[in-house]
Amino acid sequence: MKYTLGFDIYGTIVNTSGIFDSVQGVIDKKTDEFVNLWRSKQLEYSFRRTVMGTYADFSICTKQALDYCCIKFKANITSQQKKLLLADYKTLPAFPDAKAGIEKANRDGHRIFAFSNGSSKAISDLLIANDMIDLFDGVVSVEYTNMFKPSPVVYEYFLQQTGTSSDSAWLVSCNPFDIIGASTYGMCTAWVKRSADDIFDPWGIEPEVTISDLTELSKVLN
Repeated sequence: MKYTLGFDIYGTIVNTSGIFDSVQGVIDKKTDEFVNLWRSKQLEYSFRRTVMGTYADFSICTKQALDYCCIKFKANITSQQKKLLLADYKTLPAFPDAKAGIEKANRDGHRIFAFSNGSSKAISDLLIANDMIDLFDGVVSVEYTNMFKPSPVVYEYFLQQTGTSSDSAWLVSCNPFDIIGASTYGMCTAWVKRSADDIFDPWGIEPEVTISDLTELSKVLN
């Protein structure tokens, strides 16, 4: 059977820890903690904005999360250095398995879409930077819903934009909150467990499949 696959981008296709070297270049300690908190706060701010009904582009969440980290770690970072860090975030590197995994899904005849909290432009730029834009049938951004994942509105929007029924659509994501959101809406889900230490939220909702990298996806869908 052929499916419509929605690939999450941040953390699933591109490595959000790929900003490590850039951060290390401007702070002299606790780089790991800084990078991890930056990502955590970025997501937290998107969740809070959805609940509050105060949507802003995902890049705003990213910038404000960076500002928070600079305060938290008492980092003496100039405004120019912040701009450079945010610019580097726009060209995060893809995971080594990402391109090969999506190429396999393409060869199997599945429809491939980028499905992200990021804006259409930001996601397109990331895919272009990683020489992957031509592997996708399109980009579906939450920006047109004024909400972020895991609001059910965004999963409904994905199905509408791709002309797909929930039983033939798969979300592929490394983020448990995203998997739970899509599963609750009725989509099929594949959790990409990129680290043995990753924990899936114990909510009594499980993905259809769990894979360690994207090259395994083709096998579980066939």
